[in-house]
Amino acid sequence: MNQYISDNKERFINELLDMLRIPSVSADPKFKGDVLKTAEFIKSKLEEAGADKVELCETAGYPIVYGEKIIDESLPTVLVYGHYDVQPADPYELWESPPFEPVIKDEKIYARGACDDKGQMYMHVKAFEVMMQNSALPCNVKFMIEGEEEIGSKHLSDFVRDNKEKLKGDVILISDTSMLANDVPSITTGLRGMSYVEVEVTGPNRDLHSGMYGGAVANPINILCQMIASLHDEHNHITIPGFYDNVEELSQEERAEMGRAPFNLENYKKALDLKDVHGEAGYSTLERTSIRPTLDVNGIWGGYTGEGAKTVIASKAFAKISMRLVPNQSSAEITEKFQRHFESIAPAGVRVVVKPHHGGEPVVTPTDSVAYQAAARAYEEAFGIKPVPVRSGGSIPIVAMFKSELGLDSVLMGFGLDSDAIHSPNESFGIFNFMKGIETIPLFYKYYAEMSK
Repeated sequence: MNQYISDNKERFINELLDMLRIPSVSADPKFKGDVLKTAEFIKSKLEEAGADKVELCETAGYPIVYGEKIIDESLPTVLVYGHYDVQPADPYELWESPPFEPVIKDEKIYARGACDDKGQMYMHVKAFEVMMQNSALPCNVKFMIEGEEEIGSKHLSDFVRDNKEKLKGDVILISDTSMLANDVPSITTGLRGMSYVEVEVTGPNRDLHSGMYGGAVANPINILCQMIASLHDEHNHITIPGFYDNVEELSQEERAEMGRAPFNLENYKKALDLKDVHGEAGYSTLERTSIRPTLDVNGIWGGYTGEGAKTVIASKAFAKISMRLVPNQSSAEITEKFQRHFESIAPAGVRVVVKPHHGGEPVVTPTDSVAYQAAARAYEEAFGIKPVPVRSGGSIPIVAMFKSELGLDSVLMGFGLDSDAIHSPNESFGIFNFMKGIETIPLFYKYYAEMSK
């Protein structure tokens, strides 16, 4: 199989570049045609690779690309999940090359979606092709590639609930996470959950002259900044009452085991151009980004932001806020606690509206399962070193949903790197990582089929 991969390397990369040129931004309606074009692209590539029953399954939003190859009903079935939509590329001016005109530089592909998740998703399509062309597919496989992950997978749960028989399988395989380094492979065993809200603070019924009214009327922007600042104390501990009530507390032994993961704080600061790190007191940087909950402002706006000066007190101010959650926290409960608290701290001079957007539950996947052990063996054979189990700071809300609706655990075989700048300008994905994923995934199928007997 490795010879086939080597012989087709250039074609595999060029196909990925073709897909990256399509701006499949699900959050912006003006890209609707491009999102649909990407779905058609994946459908055609699955058909070319040898999948059966390939179809675009309509939802109330963007379609889900489904395909399968059932070689023997008695064999285990792997359900592959991925997504073909991407984050908005804004701010465009910070990109060193246009986000939807992929370029290869220093053995990395630079484009929006290169790593998250087009590059990682497409590894599975090409790995399937490799197995089919070499008559080496050892078990059944189904593909479910959606187009709304970056907007909260709005319609995926309905699709899953309505198609349980179609999606019946034994394990879910996902590549939408990262590994520690190219020479230190890792498997993600935990994901944080998410509560995402938008807040609106309204003061006067119109924008006001800041000279005539300043000092006498509550300024919504000032008030919003004060309210947000109060959500953390001097130890960077979140001040929402009850926020930590159900937080899973790891033992010192478990924390020590996590600390074995290779991490260089000075290199971390240098890569981000930081003088020092920042976070909840009493926890390491790796712990803050994996086993502890967070609250961050993702966007804030209001008033005049154009060229020059305009002396105005804005009528309204807005912010988008996300909270990353850890095991035992509920997104619905945290959203409710945030809303109740945020409304309670508003002064009388303003009105506050909290609009929940989307949420997802935290999840920890078992490391003693056949699927995890098969993934570990696959990494070890491909990289020549045993992978490290790690918990990720990111969120993939559908992992918990798959468990509740389909009863299936997921294996998170990520091949990206933290330096790939997903969701940021100049997102990239290493050619080494793309090709290594295509090499490693068939090994997972091989060992999963063998160990499932």
